[in-house]
Amino acid sequence: MLKLLKYGMDPRRNPYTPNAGAAPPVLAGRDAELERFDLLLDRLQRGRTEQSMIITGLRGVGKTVLLEEFRRHAVGRGWIAIDAEIAKTTPFGPRLAQLARRGLLELSPRARWDDRIKRAAGVLRSFSLTVSPDGTVGAGLDVDAVTGLADSGDLADDVTDVFIALGEVAAHRNTGVVFLFDELQFLAKSEFESLVAALHKSVQRSVPITLVGAGLPSLPELTGEAKSYSERLFRFDVIGHLVGDAAVSALADPARTEGVEYTPDAVEHIVRFTNGYPYFLQEYGRFVWEGARQSPITLETAVEVEPAVEAHLDSSFFRVRAERATEAELRYLRAMAALGAGPQRAADVARQLGTVSGKVGPTRARLISKGLLYSPGYGLAAFTVPQFDRFLLRAYPRLLEQPMTPKSGELEEH
Repeated sequence: MLKLLKYGMDPRRNPYTPNAGAAPPVLAGRDAELERFDLLLDRLQRGRTEQSMIITGLRGVGKTVLLEEFRRHAVGRGWIAIDAEIAKTTPFGPRLAQLARRGLLELSPRARWDDRIKRAAGVLRSFSLTVSPDGTVGAGLDVDAVTGLADSGDLADDVTDVFIALGEVAAHRNTGVVFLFDELQFLAKSEFESLVAALHKSVQRSVPITLVGAGLPSLPELTGEAKSYSERLFRFDVIGHLVGDAAVSALADPARTEGVEYTPDAVEHIVRFTNGYPYFLQEYGRFVWEGARQSPITLETAVEVEPAVEAHLDSSFFRVRAERATEAELRYLRAMAALGAGPQRAADVARQLGTVSGKVGPTRARLISKGLLYSPGYGLAAFTVPQFDRFLLRAYPRLLEQPMTPKSGELEEH
């Protein structure tokens, strides 16, 4: 690696940004999603209804990047964009109260509140005291709580009151509010139901407030379980690896802005290795920039840095996820990898482990809960991380041949 840095091109001009959620220099292949988001805001601002959006995809396909681009589009149109990442360990009610408070203050500074906005602040104060009775969440609102709104203790009813209050203020200000939630799959069912109920009522009242979420491919299943009408509220956009010109553009265009070109065979090699996954393209681009001596970047350079790219992905992208698994879970993942990259039947994985699916069912469920697997269909499981099968095969080549370590009560699964 030091050799590449020593002899490569100027690292200060390296245009690639392989950081979690960092916007790439060129957002390739996502024009359709951006157009649909703009349409959503257009129609809501005109008092029309429109299905909101849920973006799903594997790790590293650019969901967080796309949400950030949505935020920029919304702000550029004068909307209030409230973005947040959902975390299992953070209570949802108080978190939403904080976000709603932020939205209200962005809609209007405290010094300019009229009676309508004060009433909305009272609703938020009521909700804040309901989800956080110590008063810390609603600090700074400095209004009396509105009795009878957002104080029932039923999350769906209370979140609905908050959405309507914010939406009415937004309409009063000739703007709108959009919540942009990442990692939406980490919401509990009751929490997701509260958002669906609130969004449903907002559509009925034609107020300019909406929710756009992103998460793993398990999200449509969560949505279907929430409310009978929830699937009609959302349009599900699946984003994946880039193909054709989009993949070439994501790799070659950033370098071109710095006056550097690629030879066609170098581009072909890198796109094939990365399968066109945006994060992998950014990582490969970063390494190949550091390894190239001049323009154009050649196939020879692309091949030369490939081992360094693979080693870096193993240590920084794949291994940190594998280390979240227990030994039994890791063996389950490794058995899946032996069967191939695609979705695998539970019975086939169990057979690979020398047991029956019922005995390893809890392991599979835990892996889904941890976000390492998702179920694309009944009895099927697939990796949420692209190329995870390749990593498992090279990192744990003989794992299934080794006996289980007798700890943590996992041996009974075998």
